[in-house]
Amino acid sequence: MSIIGPRPALWNQYDLIEERDKYGANDVTVGLTGWAQINGRDELEIDVKARLDGEYAEKIGLLMDVRCFFGTIFSVLRSDGVVEGGPGTKTKADKESVKQ
Repeated sequence: MSIIGPRPALWNQYDLIEERDKYGANDVTVGLTGWAQINGRDELEIDVKARLDGEYAEKIGLLMDVRCFFGTIFSVLRSDGVVEGGPGTKTKADKESVKQ
């Protein structure tokens, strides 16, 4: 495992694993954070997450890793894409309650 790379799929996420195979995202080392995490995290559908992981695998390199690293810091500070309880989408009401 590395710091930057697609997040590892859970053992029961067959749909994500299968979708990532289409984009070659399963062929790179997994990481703690990656391109999909800074572009939506829990809000992303499986096919979008797999496509973003594939985009990372395609553009892998120092520049992409730096973008992911600093993007992660900003995403965490803003709590972007975090949905309590897992995959889904935030509503405007959810975002307002977080600000209070």
